[in-house]
Amino acid sequence: MTISIDIAELIAQTDASKAPVRLEYVRGHAKWEASPASRHQKALQRIERSLHPIPGHPGGCGCFALADTLIRFGDPDRSIKRPDLAIFCSEPPDSDEALEIIPAAVVEVISLGYEEKDLGPDGAPFYLAYGVQDVVITDPRNGQVYHERPGCPRRMLTAPVSIDLACGCRVTVE
Repeated sequence: MTISIDIAELIAQTDASKAPVRLEYVRGHAKWEASPASRHQKALQRIERSLHPIPGHPGGCGCFALADTLIRFGDPDRSIKRPDLAIFCSEPPDSDEALEIIPAAVVEVISLGYEEKDLGPDGAPFYLAYGVQDVVITDPRNGQVYHERPGCPRRMLTAPVSIDLACGCRVTVE
């Protein structure tokens, strides 16, 4: 007997079962990552707490953040990614499925052994190609911070650093 299952349904079932993995579907390929360790989660929480609107910025972005939320992208494969932190200017709707709203910015925290996932072609280049304005990637083990924007070279920074995002939010990586 053959069972056919949609990738979005597989991801939802994996999440619902509390499996110790996080699944994504990017450019026609399923990708998995072990659930993050405490270093990753603590770094992410510090970054999320630091997020706030830039005083006087004309954009009026509300700087709403969602951690570990599924986002469906508009590429031909209808990829589903799970940024560590997705930043939106307007509050996203409540949903039990992947959001189809592209975040203004994304923050990824590198986990040991999964550097390629965030630093490779399915990381920042993918996000930028589908409308994300800023991608911040940090490695909490060595304090390296990478910042990418469309049409700009990757900036390498060292934590602690505050980064002004194009949407009008400021985020600090410690």
